[in-house]
Amino acid sequence: MSAHPILPGYHPDPSICRVGDRFYLINSSFEYFPGVPVFTSTDLLTWEQIGNVLDRPSQLNVQPGLEGASKGIYAPTIRHHDGRFWMITTNIADIMRGHLIVSAADPAGDWSDPVYTTGAWGMDPDLAWDDDGTCYLTWANPMLGLQQAQVDPASGRLLSEPQHLWEGTGLADPEGPHLLQRNGWWYLVVAEGGTDRGHAVSVARSRTPGGPFEGHPANPIFSHRSTPHLVQSTGHADLVELADGEWAMVYLGVRPRGSFPRFHVNGRETFLAGVDWIDDWPVVVEDHYEVRETITSFVDDFSSASLDVRWISPGVDPRSFTRSTGDGVRIEAGRSPKDRQAARLLAVRARDAEWTAAVTVPDGDAAFVVRIDDAHWAAVERVADRVSARLVVGPLDQVLGEQSGVAAGTPLVLRAVADGDRYSFRRGPDRLQLGYRDGDGFRALAEIDGRYLSTEVAGGFTGRVIGVEALGRDALLTRFEYTAGSPADNQENIS
Repeated sequence: MSAHPILPGYHPDPSICRVGDRFYLINSSFEYFPGVPVFTSTDLLTWEQIGNVLDRPSQLNVQPGLEGASKGIYAPTIRHHDGRFWMITTNIADIMRGHLIVSAADPAGDWSDPVYTTGAWGMDPDLAWDDDGTCYLTWANPMLGLQQAQVDPASGRLLSEPQHLWEGTGLADPEGPHLLQRNGWWYLVVAEGGTDRGHAVSVARSRTPGGPFEGHPANPIFSHRSTPHLVQSTGHADLVELADGEWAMVYLGVRPRGSFPRFHVNGRETFLAGVDWIDDWPVVVEDHYEVRETITSFVDDFSSASLDVRWISPGVDPRSFTRSTGDGVRIEAGRSPKDRQAARLLAVRARDAEWTAAVTVPDGDAAFVVRIDDAHWAAVERVADRVSARLVVGPLDQVLGEQSGVAAGTPLVLRAVADGDRYSFRRGPDRLQLGYRDGDGFRALAEIDGRYLSTEVAGGFTGRVIGVEALGRDALLTRFEYTAGSPADNQENIS
C-alpha cells in the first residue's frame, strides 16, 4: 500500500469534483491567507495549484497570533452545477453567521463575495442538487449531529427548517458529511472517530436525499486505526465519479514518525484510493492507484510581478505587505527582533520528511522561520551582521547559537533531517538544523529535536510552514529555494 500522498504537506479535508476530463480539488486553510487552495488534474495523480478560492479581504476574515491559530476556514466542499463552480465552507471566526458560499465560472478565479446561510450553525458543510434542481445543504452540528436543509446557494437563504439527518454509527464526532447520488441511491459519506488516530470513514444510504438513512453493515468502511500502516488518522473522505464510470476517493491522513506516541509535523495530507461498488455499497480499494512521490522542490527568484499562488501568511493577506521590485520582493517591516508573534510572515507549506530551504535577503534584517504557530517555531535571524538561531516553545524563548561578521546576502538555511531508524525511546520525527551557508558550505548554529514543532506538542489542525519576515524594518527578498530530500544530498544546491 502506498504511503505517498497526492498532495503532501498541510492539505487537509480534501473535497473533489470533476468537469469533463478534469478534476478539481480544494483543502482547508484555517488561519492562513489566502484561503482554500484550488488544484486541478487530469489523472488524479499529478496536481497543479491554479489559485485560491478566498483571496480577497472581502471574502476572508482571519486573525493573526495564537488567538487565530487553527481557526478560520474549516472543511470546504467544491461542486459543479449548471455551468458554475460552488464552494461552501465554515469560517470559525464568523461561525454565527452560518456557512459561507461563493461561486465562479472558472475555478482559477475570480470567485464571488460570500453569502451566508444564516440559521445553519455548525461546520463542515456540503452542497448537493437533486434532479429537479433543489439544493441540499448538509453539515455537522457538534451538539445536534448531522443536519440538513434546503438552500438557495445564490443568496444563502434557507428554504426549509434544519432537520436531523443521521446520528452516525456511534463513533465520536460524526462530521465532514458529503451527499452524493448513484444508481437510485443517495449516499451520505461522513468522517467519524475524531481527526486523530481513531479517524474513520463511514457511509449510509437512502432512496431520498433527506433520508431516512441506513448505515453500511460493515461501517466504518475505511480506517487505519490500530494498524501498523505508515499513514494514520485516515478519514474525511470525498468521492468522485470518473468519466469512464469508475469511482475514486480522496481522504486525509498523517505520516507520524519517531518513538511512541509518534509525531507528525507536516500536518494532515491528501491521499487517494479507488472505490468499487458491491450491492450498491462503496468498497475502498487502497492500492488501486500507483501513487508516486510528488515533486515538491522549487526556486522562486520573485521576478514575477505577482506572488505565486503557493505563498500564504497567518492572519494577513501577503499582498498587503509585499511589493515586487523587479529584482526581488520588498517585504514591509514585520515584528521587532525581540517579539514572538509573527506580524507579516511570507510562508509556504513544508511538504517532505526531509528538506533544505534557503533564502537570500541582501538588504534589511530578517527571520527565516519554520513554525506551526506563534508558540512553536524556530528561526535563523539576521540583525545587522549577527546571525542567530532562536527557538520558541511555549514560554521558552532562547537563542541557541549565534555568529557575528556574517555578510549581507549570505543565504540563511533551515534543514529537516530524518532521525533515522535507530532504536530509542526518545527518537523524534526529525532534527531541525538552523544555520547559514558561506563559501565553505553549511554552517550550523543549532540543531533541535523536531518533536517541539510537531502537532502532538503544539496541537491544532495545520502543519509546519517555512517563511520569511522582515525584522523591524523593510527587507528585500531575492531568492527562496526549497529542495526535497536528504540535506546531505542538497548541500551543493544552495547558492
